[in-house]
Amino acid sequence: MEDGSKVLHAPPKDFVCPITTHIFHDPVTLETGQTYERKAIQEWIDRGNSTCPITRQDLHTTHLPRTNYVLKRLIASWQEQSSPAAVSPKSVITTDGTMITELRVAITELCTSEILREAEAGVLRIEGLWKEAKREVEIVRSMLSKPPVINGFVEILLTSLDTQVLRAAVVLLTELGSRDQGVVQALTRVDSDVERIVQLFKNGLVEAVVLLHLLEPSGLSLVEMDLVVYLLGLLASREDGGGVPETAALLLLSRIVRSYADENVVEIVRSIVSSRAIERIMIGLGGEEVEERVAAVSILLRCILEDGKCRNIIVEKVEIAPLLEVFLVVSDGERFEIVHFLSELVKLNRRSLNDKMLHVIKDEGTFSTMHTLVLYLQNASVDEAPIVAGLLLQLDLLDEPRKMSIYREEAMDTLISCLRNSESPIAQICAAETLLSLQGSFSYSGKSLSRALLLKRAGFDRTYKSFMRKDQRRHNISAPQPQHNMEDEGEWEKKVAFVVVSHEFGLVFEALAEGVKSSFKELQSVCFMIAAWLVYMLSILPDTGIRGAARVCLLHHFISIFKSDNNTEERALSMLGLNTFIRDPEGLQDLAGHMKDILKGLRELKKSSAMAFEMLKVFSKEHENSADLWNHKELSQQDCSINGEVLTLACFKGKIFSGHSDGTIKVWIGGEEEQLHLIQQVQEHTKAVTSLAVLHSSDKVYSGSLDRTVRVWTVTEEGIYCEQVEEMKDQINNLVVANSIACYIPQGGGGIKVHSWNGASKLVNQHKYAKCLALVQGRLYCGCQDNSIQEIDLVTGTVGNIQTGSKKLLVKSNPIHALQVHEGLLYAGGPSFDGANVKIWSTSNYGLIGSLQSTLDVRTLAVSSELVYLGCKSGSIEVWCKNKHTRVETLHTSSTAKILCIAFDANQDILLVGTSDGTIQTWGLN
Repeated sequence: MEDGSKVLHAPPKDFVCPITTHIFHDPVTLETGQTYERKAIQEWIDRGNSTCPITRQDLHTTHLPRTNYVLKRLIASWQEQSSPAAVSPKSVITTDGTMITELRVAITELCTSEILREAEAGVLRIEGLWKEAKREVEIVRSMLSKPPVINGFVEILLTSLDTQVLRAAVVLLTELGSRDQGVVQALTRVDSDVERIVQLFKNGLVEAVVLLHLLEPSGLSLVEMDLVVYLLGLLASREDGGGVPETAALLLLSRIVRSYADENVVEIVRSIVSSRAIERIMIGLGGEEVEERVAAVSILLRCILEDGKCRNIIVEKVEIAPLLEVFLVVSDGERFEIVHFLSELVKLNRRSLNDKMLHVIKDEGTFSTMHTLVLYLQNASVDEAPIVAGLLLQLDLLDEPRKMSIYREEAMDTLISCLRNSESPIAQICAAETLLSLQGSFSYSGKSLSRALLLKRAGFDRTYKSFMRKDQRRHNISAPQPQHNMEDEGEWEKKVAFVVVSHEFGLVFEALAEGVKSSFKELQSVCFMIAAWLVYMLSILPDTGIRGAARVCLLHHFISIFKSDNNTEERALSMLGLNTFIRDPEGLQDLAGHMKDILKGLRELKKSSAMAFEMLKVFSKEHENSADLWNHKELSQQDCSINGEVLTLACFKGKIFSGHSDGTIKVWIGGEEEQLHLIQQVQEHTKAVTSLAVLHSSDKVYSGSLDRTVRVWTVTEEGIYCEQVEEMKDQINNLVVANSIACYIPQGGGGIKVHSWNGASKLVNQHKYAKCLALVQGRLYCGCQDNSIQEIDLVTGTVGNIQTGSKKLLVKSNPIHALQVHEGLLYAGGPSFDGANVKIWSTSNYGLIGSLQSTLDVRTLAVSSELVYLGCKSGSIEVWCKNKHTRVETLHTSSTAKILCIAFDANQDILLVGTSDGTIQTWGLN
């Protein structure tokens, strides 16, 4: 029989459960009058039974009643009287008889009185005697810890409504439980007892939370009892930090946070952050008890990991010294929580704040923080070591890097060792993320800005801005984030990058080369970012030969990503690395076999990235023969001869627009196999469409025609529709537009018409017969019949002569047929004159920069970021290198018709040509 070793007589049958045949621990009496052990009868019901096991009567409810405390108290009294200790002479108390007598009377009132008021009076008398007891406290404790007394206190908790009595009972149980584990076991044996204590706390009896803490309930059960909001309410209500109840609430909250999985703790953490409790939790960092400090760290760390912006609140008031003082006396797991917490505090969005916090960590505390960390690092687990190493390395870098530092060497050895430890993917990821975070740039929420900043450096500024906006929205940050001090961040970044790449002469690059080949995608991605960052930094740091080591380890991976990855951002990061390697002759030599693929990728990125454009320049300069770099492939031909000549072409919003001599405008899109597909054809002009002009600021397309109108078109997904018609007095040639004006050459007359959209117009440069126009930032460039070129300031009316034309009547006319302004240079083309068909002028000082020595009669031209295309009267297109002024290639149309217009798509990869025989021909840049 259970407890048989402790009793002298067989228990009465009413004290024994008929199912278990053991003495009751938690008796419940059913509606049939039969009593059973709670767990036993619950199992009977859970098996699908709905009758009483003894009487076989149907049960109207399967919900069990509360504990039968009367029976429980009788059993406890019987056990007390029947135990050997009850009759042993050793149990006789020899002390102040008066106090003991009063205590026995009070206990009797509590345990045997059937009148609630007498039992309550007994509780209050016991409380008074407990407070008076000094030398006799252990004797009093032993008397009060007996099961009948504990059951009496519990019954008071269940039945009394008197707050004073309830508080006294809770305090007494707390005092007893803190001294006697048997009391705690007795209270936790019955679930309803714990539930009542919880309910008392919810009802405002704050002392109950201390007793609840003693019972050590699981974090899951605390959440199920809906205690989080009450714990936070208690913590938030005491601005001065409070006392024992607040500490108990803090410890319980820590139990909840530690026991919950990541996906389930988010809402709890949000509740903590949104309440004022976080300030009380921070006070716990300096608490008197080690347990309280560790609990505060645990909660605050979880808050930071789930809601990064709260670290900014914590940093303002955090006390570091108390944590460093307990570092050596806590467990390994708690020690790591402290280090992890400190490492998260130095992920602020301003470098100066991070440095300040690092100095606090380094200088406060009784012992040397760095020495303590290095000793801990040597014994830390492989999964925890990277975070410890990362913090240690940052502390070491506060001073100028020394030639030798045991802290730095130990930290770097650990990080690289963990990064290469393929048996522990967790350690590898942790080491990689730690290395990346050393870059030192973070958002307000503590997210690493490394990737966004690297893309910004590669020319993708929009990605950086987009990341910052998303971070603000995700963390509900309304105030603008402080601007980064680039000088401070740059100094830190150079310092940390120098230390990382210099360790063991670039050993980190070997580890990264292994990481980027890992089968774990996450590790692969982070290692690739670190590689891009460190290789980029090599272009800024003094070259000590490490660049060659990095190239050996990583060049081919960068090339592979750049050639094959469809992700533009990944290619941009690869480009960042390649940009460093092309600074060395050896790097260019290694790239030679992949040149075509690299050039193709750079051309695709150049529209978004200035770096891609600059790299193209480098490749152009390094290759003596530019023809090795550029070649074109014919893609398609469209016969539009039914609509007459193709007089003008324009590209806008992924569509191609062509204007024809019969007044038709056609809209095309690129299709499969790079063929053009006609999606719309309109003929609202009654005569030839001579010009198509795009105004990007208003998303409009303008068409000029010999029918003396300018039409304004809105571009949609389906095509275009005319929203405005401007009637002119003259036929329109060479239309150019700005926000408020349109300029054109009137048919057959001198000068240039400047038409305001409000209806006013004027004639400028009336003494010249203009052939072509270009309009840039309020300045109109005019190429004339007499080979002269003028710049006209449309605001002041000032005319400047860029090139003086021929004044001799008998000299053959050499008109300027084509003008284009690109990057501050004016390209002017026409028939051969002075040995050059195209001259290049500076728009700032009118100086002649150079010329293209073509022998063909140039009728139209177009300038891209790398090439100059000359459309000639003979039906061919010459392609020239813009930087070297050398001919790269000559393209031939299918006929000998004149080239009337040239354009290219937004990426400058597709060349479009319109001819006098009505053909639109396309070439792709290989």
